[in-house]
Amino acid sequence: MALVISTVNMKGGVGKTTLTVNLATCLAKYHQKRVLVLDLDAQISATLSLMSPHEFAQTRKKRKTLSYLIDNIIQPNPHSKLDVFDIICPAVCDIEGLELLPGDIELYDEYLVSEMLHKEAQLNEGINFESVWNKFESVLIKKILDPVMDEYDFVIMDCAPGYNLLTRSAIAASNFYLLPARPEPLSIVGIQLLERRIAKLKESHKNSEYPLKINLVGVIFIMSGGGLLSRYYNQVMRRVKEDFQPHQLFNNNIPMDVNVAKAVDSFMPVVSAMPNSQGSKAFLKFAEEFLQKVALYV
Repeated sequence: MALVISTVNMKGGVGKTTLTVNLATCLAKYHQKRVLVLDLDAQISATLSLMSPHEFAQTRKKRKTLSYLIDNIIQPNPHSKLDVFDIICPAVCDIEGLELLPGDIELYDEYLVSEMLHKEAQLNEGINFESVWNKFESVLIKKILDPVMDEYDFVIMDCAPGYNLLTRSAIAASNFYLLPARPEPLSIVGIQLLERRIAKLKESHKNSEYPLKINLVGVIFIMSGGGLLSRYYNQVMRRVKEDFQPHQLFNNNIPMDVNVAKAVDSFMPVVSAMPNSQGSKAFLKFAEEFLQKVALYV
């Protein structure tokens, strides 16, 4: 059974996608793990980090994206021809063991979800709308992943910033979550908001059929500058370290490296496109530490 990881922070621009795709690539390429990347962000950054826009356009034209699977859960179609195995892209970036379930710029219709769940609540007397919503939230991503769980060692989900339905459902389906952050005040606020909301989500699901069993792998700092900023960054990081146990913090940080941005232009993770770069070497060390941390829970 795969271990399911959510990469999440309430704030955008903290490096969630960069972390997700490079960790997944390291695990597949250098540790021979079978890894599925699931893109849950309508910005499709993880998808476009692993395939070109042309490839994505062709994939979307064939409806081979996550939205097809979500639609089929919201409005089941007995004549549906595709399943999750048809939609997963194998050996992305020509890396054996690295696979992608592409995202989409239109993942689901929130009105249709609300309408479906409202009807379900009306049909089941004694069950309120909140209970119906919580159950749907618990099983949405889980239903998509269940058929493929035996195919992988890790499923790593790139979650959208904020706290939408898919992010909550991803957290509910996960064994662990990764918390990338930049050592900047607003990023730290994103950490604090996430921790509170996960605690609240656990509380709301504790008596449900699917109580949350999720642990924090760790906070990983992704740097965005140096020089005069270094002292300030260290001050901010010390503030974060006061809120977490030592084992909840990664020792390895990801330094600023222009090659990480350049790799995105080639629609490949930096660890594959430029394996000798500073950023690539940092991700390799991070992946090793990630495996050590996860092993403590397994």
